[in-house]
Amino acid sequence: METPAIRIANMLQSHRGISFNAVRSNPGGQAFSGTSMLELEFAQLSDPGKVREHNEDFIGYAEPRTPEQVRSHGWLFALADGCGGHDRGEVASRMAVDTLVSSFYTDRGAEATRNTLQRLVQSANTKICACAATASPGSTTLATTVVACALRQDRATVAHVGDSRCYLIRRGRASLLTQDHTVVHEQVKLGLLSEEEAAASETRHYLSRSLGSNLVLNADIDEHQLLPGDVLLLSSDGLHGSVSTEEIASLVSGFPDLGEAARTLVSLACERDGSDNISVQLIRIKVIERVGVYRGRPYNLR
Repeated sequence: METPAIRIANMLQSHRGISFNAVRSNPGGQAFSGTSMLELEFAQLSDPGKVREHNEDFIGYAEPRTPEQVRSHGWLFALADGCGGHDRGEVASRMAVDTLVSSFYTDRGAEATRNTLQRLVQSANTKICACAATASPGSTTLATTVVACALRQDRATVAHVGDSRCYLIRRGRASLLTQDHTVVHEQVKLGLLSEEEAAASETRHYLSRSLGSNLVLNADIDEHQLLPGDVLLLSSDGLHGSVSTEEIASLVSGFPDLGEAARTLVSLACERDGSDNISVQLIRIKVIERVGVYRGRPYNLR
C-alpha cells in the first residue's frame, strides 16, 4: 500500500485536493483510476500573535494518496492549542497533532471513523501524560486542547477536547459544531452564568477538559453531512476569541481564495488582540458523492 502524505506545519499552506477522476500514476509507476468520493481544497495558518515569543498552537493534516485511501479513510485535519507556558505547551500540542495524523492511515479494519478518532485522541492523551510524568518536580503542566476533523464520503466526523473549535460555513452562515470544554461554559449550561457574563469572565479560558489532565479521556465526537461548497473552519481561541461567528462567515464567504481568507482572519484577530497564538484551518468541499448505508455497506445515492 502506498504511503499516505502526512503534513505537520505552522505556516501558511494552500492546497487543492487530489482529484481521482482520471487515470494517474503513483511515484512507483503503478497506474490507478477511479472516481474519488471527495474532492477538496484547503489552507492553514498559525501565528504567534503580538505578545508571546513561542507558538504553542500546532496544526497538521493527513492526505490520502490513492482512491482506495479516499474511500477507506478519507482526509484528516487537526489543530491543537498547548497549555503550560513556554515550550511545554508546544510539546503537548505537537505531540497531539503528530499522534493523530501519523496514525490515521494505519489498518483499522471495519472500525468506524468516530471510534478511530476516539482511539487516537486517547493515544495522544496517554503519550502526553507519560511525557509529563518524566518531567522534573515543579514543572509546569503539560496539556493541550485538540480539534480534529475527518472527512470521508459525504460526512465530516469532528472530535474535540478543550476550547479549540470547528465551524461549518454553508451559504454564508457559520454554525458552531463543537462546545467549549471550559469552566464558564459548564456554568452557563447549569444556568449559573449568562452567555454575556461568560464571555466577559476573567476565567473564560480555564479548561474543564484537556489532553494531559487525566489518564482516561473522552473526546466529544459528532458526525455531520457535507454539501458541495461547504467550508469547515478549525480554530484556536486566539482566533474565535476575537472574531465573531458572523464575521467568520462573512470573511470566509467573501474570499474565493482560502489562503487570503486565512490571512485576513489571522490579521483581524491579531489587530484586535494578539495576546494569544492564532491558528486556523479552512477546508472547502469541492466535489462530493452522496452516500447511503444498507446493511452496513455504503452505496452511492443518485
